[in-house]
Amino acid sequence: MGRENAPSRNGLTMVNLRDVARLAGVSAATASRALAQPQMVSATRRADVERAAAALGYRHPNAAPEPGSWRSLGLVVPDMENPFFASIAKAVQRRARAAGLAVLVADTEDDALLEAEPIAQMRALVDGIILCSPRMPDAALAELVGGPEVLLVNRRSDHLRSVVIDNRDGVRQALAHLHALGHRHVAYAGGPRASWSDSERRGGLEPDYHGIGDLRTTPLGHFPPTFSGGVAAADLLIASGATAVLAHNDLVAFGLLERLRARGVDVPGELSVVGFDDVPAASFVNPALTTVAVPLDRLGRAAVDLLLDPDALVESVEPQGAETTTPSRLLPVSLVVRGSSGPARAVAPSATARA
Repeated sequence: MGRENAPSRNGLTMVNLRDVARLAGVSAATASRALAQPQMVSATRRADVERAAAALGYRHPNAAPEPGSWRSLGLVVPDMENPFFASIAKAVQRRARAAGLAVLVADTEDDALLEAEPIAQMRALVDGIILCSPRMPDAALAELVGGPEVLLVNRRSDHLRSVVIDNRDGVRQALAHLHALGHRHVAYAGGPRASWSDSERRGGLEPDYHGIGDLRTTPLGHFPPTFSGGVAAADLLIASGATAVLAHNDLVAFGLLERLRARGVDVPGELSVVGFDDVPAASFVNPALTTVAVPLDRLGRAAVDLLLDPDALVESVEPQGAETTTPSRLLPVSLVVRGSSGPARAVAPSATARA
């Protein structure tokens, strides 16, 4: 760690952050953010602070490494056994390797309580950290400001830059597809309660967003984002009377397919199933899974690019340049139609499914 103060050329007078702020005409807090987390400050104020710091010979102790001096990145993921995160990790490592950087990877076993420890350990070892789908509360994310930059993937925050997918539009595409097939009652097998992406996808279920007036949606609850989570949701799905279901992710959809098969429910003849992510196995299950495709490779590459270059083009519908808003790169998703979705039946399967 460097010192808050820097000696002048004569070695006697010390320059501190307040001097920089005074010369730039901003508060000390704004000056600190401009030097340590420049993405949180408007371009005009950042330039003012940087000119003042250069004139006074001051360098912030928590400033990010100079461009071109990076040697390593950290990557924290909830579960490397989940193909969604495994694909992102491979993309991050490929892009980092091309930039000559090593990558230190930590798996938090899908436990929000375990996220802080590897982040704290990494901050002393790497030049920047990519934090994928964190479950920690926003207040905890705010504490990561300063020091090596932390970039979020699949989570938006007021405090840190991020790369996210258009979750709500993915839900809208799935619902529009099912509605076109005649479905008027669609269930949602949700993800973990603390999942940011789950809350976004639930937002996509709202009539005010999707705009399909005669469509009813029924959330079945919160489930682990795993095969077993889908198995647990399947019986509730049958009891709901819905003719189709959108799963939080493809793993949940796989569990739904297996349990529906065990209950004697034909997919898609009696019930349509749609997933989210388009992991490699989605095209190999029987029937092949209709799902919302997430550009996983692009998500990982974009995270590295944005971390290395704070001024990289941000493809986003979010406001840019405001001091209270951090930029996020928003990536589009697209529906892939396969065999697990079909025309709605006039009668829901609950009356005929075997126990």
